[in-house]
Amino acid sequence: MEKMENTKSVTNEYARDSKQQEDLELIAKSEIEFEKYAGKTVFVTGATGLIGSSLVKTLLCVNRLRKCNIKIIAAVRNREKAEDIFGNLINRKELTLYVGDIICPISIDEKIDYIFHTVSITTSKTMVEHPVMTIETSYQGTKNVLELAKQKDIEGMVYVSSMEIYGIPDRNLNDVSEKDLGYIDIDKVRSSYSEGKRICECLCNAYAGEYDVPVKSARLAQTFGAGVLETDNRVYVQFAKSAIEHRNIVLHTEGTSEGNYCYIRDVIKALLLLGYKGNYGEAYNVVNENTHMQIREMAALVAEEIAGGKIKVEFDIPESDLKYGYAPAVKMKLSSAKLRALGWKPEVDLEEMYKRMICDMSGKEDVKFLK
Repeated sequence: MEKMENTKSVTNEYARDSKQQEDLELIAKSEIEFEKYAGKTVFVTGATGLIGSSLVKTLLCVNRLRKCNIKIIAAVRNREKAEDIFGNLINRKELTLYVGDIICPISIDEKIDYIFHTVSITTSKTMVEHPVMTIETSYQGTKNVLELAKQKDIEGMVYVSSMEIYGIPDRNLNDVSEKDLGYIDIDKVRSSYSEGKRICECLCNAYAGEYDVPVKSARLAQTFGAGVLETDNRVYVQFAKSAIEHRNIVLHTEGTSEGNYCYIRDVIKALLLLGYKGNYGEAYNVVNENTHMQIREMAALVAEEIAGGKIKVEFDIPESDLKYGYAPAVKMKLSSAKLRALGWKPEVDLEEMYKRMICDMSGKEDVKFLK
């Protein structure tokens, strides 16, 4: 694996104002105890994904605004993609790129104090077409990162898990807590993702129990907002693009599955909090309970409230779900009570999530242009 370091410095995150830049600065000025990270080295895997890139940008912003002198090692598979995502940030002196595939052993000479492991296959179509790669990336990648954490005797690690770990929970539960795991059909190839998350959390717990690795798992609800990548084609981005392009929203399912969401700024704050807080080997739901609704309800919200009724919601349901690889419909309302007990509180509701994301995607100051 190839490691590349940059030494030229720049001062600002972006050449223009944006909702994402605003989010970065709000996090930097928040109640997060950034002194825990001051002068430390943070290793971020999956640094060209939404979560990983947002973490890297946040820490760089914290350095600029709070003079924390945090060193960031960003693990990426493709340097060109990293340069495209980070732009001038790639030249910041405190940022190092570690270029390689996470399923290969990790070799880093420097001391590492914190790890945020965000690598994952995130596209449903890929999960269906390449289930072996999905599982291998999850398990082998996580094992390599945990071995690094053990070797470096780190202060804190966060494994980014998913709400899909719950599978299909008990429909009679009003709120789903961290202990309420449901059924996963291992006959379905898409289960490579959810079962992969389960074995990775189990592996994290094993390393915490046997080697005292200070790892916690963050079970993220669907996460989006300002800063979503141009290549992201998940359902919430499709809805936003439909609104921007004044196209009707087309659902390929009945849309009865209940969604749980969280804004990217709130998620990054949760991860940074878990870096130094929480119990080793335990999992924490990261969700804004106020955003809970069915997919079809979210589509209607975008069409009616965000786009001002200028577009509609249509249904085009294929005979087989293999074409799109969507997760099975579930009735689930996640609870974030355990994380909130640590002092975390989500701030951005679903409508505002869409407004901020659409402004960032379109380069507009507000969403009035949609109506």
